[in-house]
Amino acid sequence: MPYPEIDVPRLVQLLQHPNGPCDVVIDTDTANEIDDQFAIVHAILSEVLNVEAIYAAPFHTEWTQTSGPDEGMELSYQEILRVLDKMHTAFSGPVLRGSAEYMSAPDRPVSSEAAGDLAARAMADRDGPLYVLALGALTNVASAILVEPAIVSRMVVLPLGGSPYETGSFADLNFTEDVHAVRVLFDSGVPVVHVVGYVVSEMMRTTEPEMSRYLKGRGALGDYLYELYRDFVSDFPGRSKPIWDMAVGAWLMSPDWTSSHLTPSPIFNEGLRYSFDPTRHPVRVLTRVNRDAVFNDLFEKLETLNR
Repeated sequence: MPYPEIDVPRLVQLLQHPNGPCDVVIDTDTANEIDDQFAIVHAILSEVLNVEAIYAAPFHTEWTQTSGPDEGMELSYQEILRVLDKMHTAFSGPVLRGSAEYMSAPDRPVSSEAAGDLAARAMADRDGPLYVLALGALTNVASAILVEPAIVSRMVVLPLGGSPYETGSFADLNFTEDVHAVRVLFDSGVPVVHVVGYVVSEMMRTTEPEMSRYLKGRGALGDYLYELYRDFVSDFPGRSKPIWDMAVGAWLMSPDWTSSHLTPSPIFNEGLRYSFDPTRHPVRVLTRVNRDAVFNDLFEKLETLNR
């Protein structure tokens, strides 16, 4: 598949932290775990993110006992609506169903409302790029790229998944669910800010006492987020749980909340192994997240919302 080539200086410019507010869409497997809900709330409440649309991503996991990615996507769609209902805030953008299956080959996009909307939305006139917070499997995003390759120069994608490159492995749910989609994304030349799952977004840990202290009793939304955590996590002394997906929006919200660097885009091989070619286009990869700053911002925004 031929993609429009972005010259390296322009690509590097697109991979810099944006100055001021930016337009965002969220692609999320919301019902797969509990972290997407926190990420959606934080993004919508952020004064620097203009969330235009939310897409339901497919998932199929043993712990959710879904029958397939189609059921996972539908459960995510319903959970997005549930979270928005608890927020009681004006979100005027569409919530759209995404892919009902994973890509069967690297050149076969999966048609969906989400992929079609992303392709059209990325091509719309705007002052800067459209930022895509990709919190789950990359099927919707990759399908949009295959349907409308021109969008690679008009958006920046922030996928969550994989492990640090030095481990050699990208074995992680988000990336292994649809490896074809991962390869489309990282091979297309679209600007990518890679939010590594294990080790990096894993820094976004919290505990039941912290959730109770800062969420419980803070309105319907605070209670809902607290109950999600309480019911999902088996508590014991010393227990903590990563709220992985909050790391994705954190890079956009403040340049002080993460550390990152540019590196050649990894190659995603068989056997779930990375390899590297120094001549490939650059991506930005996150290496650290300041969890205290990110959670503090979320808690402050929820407190303000509940006044």
